[in-house]
Amino acid sequence: MILVTGATGNIGNALVHGLAARDEAVRALARNPDRARFPPTVDVVSADLETLETVVPALVGIRKLFLLGGFATTDLLRRVREAGVEHIVLLTSRCVIGGKPDNAITRMWLDAEAAVRDSGVPWTILRPSGFHSNALRWLPQLQGGDVVRAPWPDVRIASIDPDDIAAVAATVLTQRGYEDTAPALSGPLPLTPGEQVGTLARVLGRPLRYEPMTDHEARAQMETDTPASFIDAYFRFFTGGEFDDAGVVRSVQEITGHQPRSFEQWAHDHAHAFTNGV
Repeated sequence: MILVTGATGNIGNALVHGLAARDEAVRALARNPDRARFPPTVDVVSADLETLETVVPALVGIRKLFLLGGFATTDLLRRVREAGVEHIVLLTSRCVIGGKPDNAITRMWLDAEAAVRDSGVPWTILRPSGFHSNALRWLPQLQGGDVVRAPWPDVRIASIDPDDIAAVAATVLTQRGYEDTAPALSGPLPLTPGEQVGTLARVLGRPLRYEPMTDHEARAQMETDTPASFIDAYFRFFTGGEFDDAGVVRSVQEITGHQPRSFEQWAHDHAHAFTNGV
């Protein structure tokens, strides 16, 4: 049986459905499993990855595990090994590739990867670019008007559809040959925030307009809900140029056999979210 953590998230939900469609035995783990609808064959369990005692029972009978990188602790991985899990697929980020370990976000992912490598369980690490679905953060602005204000107007990101990450994860969880590999994943085209807003304007049929935020404005906005160390990390990435997320890689096609979906395709499929709310 395969255990999928974060099963109500964008990637986890798609992964559960994709594995069920392959007739794989799947257990979906989520803090609030009622937030998603799963196929009737899926074993749904409620657990909190931050509370180890709730997770341990869900590991019984599990052979393979899809794990969110932010929860790859030594204690959890010890329990995973003791439960007899044979393969861990860990989700982290492309920023670890050449990333600086004193950057708080890079450090978080590097620590997660090190913990999995040291666990004694065969592993695969998936390192995606930013997600197409990050555009949903603009939803409150779009509900109030046609202007999107966001920082870093010149930064291009080869963002990826979460469904493509799920498709890669489903393949590496069900086929041999991906153990001890760490593929980077990207979408097919690097876009600036303004180009993404322009795409949304075409898809939604609205006169949307992008306005860049200054670094000062962006930092002040982030300070309302983001830890200071992460704010500094983002500015190191995108103002300081520490992380280039614009490069396109072919891993999605090489692993799944299909081209990664474009931001425009994602926008068409999720137009209802921008029209009716999430």
